[in-house]
Amino acid sequence: MNEKFNNPYFPAADPFILLHNNKYYLYFTNEENNNNGYFVYESSDLFEWENKGYCLKKEDVKGNKWFWAPEVIFHNNKFYMVYSSEEHLGVAVSYSPLGPFIQNNKKWLIEDLAIDGHFFKDDDGTIYLYYVRLDGTNKIYVSKMCEDLLSIDLTTEKLLIFAEEEWETKDCLVTEGPFVLKHNGIYYLTYSANHTRSEDYAIGYATSSSPLGPFKKHINNPILMKNDKYNGMGHHSFTQSKDKKELIISCHSHNSKTQFKPRMLCLGTAKFIENLDGIAILKIEDLN
Repeated sequence: MNEKFNNPYFPAADPFILLHNNKYYLYFTNEENNNNGYFVYESSDLFEWENKGYCLKKEDVKGNKWFWAPEVIFHNNKFYMVYSSEEHLGVAVSYSPLGPFIQNNKKWLIEDLAIDGHFFKDDDGTIYLYYVRLDGTNKIYVSKMCEDLLSIDLTTEKLLIFAEEEWETKDCLVTEGPFVLKHNGIYYLTYSANHTRSEDYAIGYATSSSPLGPFKKHINNPILMKNDKYNGMGHHSFTQSKDKKELIISCHSHNSKTQFKPRMLCLGTAKFIENLDGIAILKIEDLN
């Protein structure tokens, strides 16, 4: 057992944790029942979690199967969930982090194949969506969201990251699960590479002075990879602790060193270490 967290917790792939009103809400891919929607779990301490039931049901949105990798943002007194279904992206809305998340107008956000949506709100209030286009490989793109957060401005779309380095290409050409942090004016695009079934599924990052890139990959990637305890660590998200003193990372690992599924929720901490070149180094702790 991890000294700081109760790792591994329970089956939960592609985890995203939202901190709202001093409670944590966990959204994830439920591998045992991913054709019906998403559950949400609630916690006050990141140790004990309560299943609060379905927050999104497929009859309330577009899509009939493969509900993967949900993320939620609180904006203008509503909760917006970007979700993946049938390898397409959609956005659903709720007045509560517990749901129900629904689409009044059932439509895809992008008509092309795309997964793993991630909302990022910049300091000026602009909201961007980072996502993965599927064209035989998995490549990470970004576009600005329209003001209603129900549509996307594809005229702003930029290709940011694709698999090309040795550590990224051990099993398929995959970069996915984007998540952006901002520190001292620098944007950190964190992502996972390799197929999620691979024991070498791992996390790296790239930096830029603009949310639209271009991004330069960190020289010491990956920053989280398999170790003595876990294989296949990746598809992560970050949130703050309640006291705002710690940066919390959630990710999944393989079920065991010999079994892929169901993937398991793991938590750790991350921090920025200042560097002489002015671009701090992002380091993940408690999971290695």
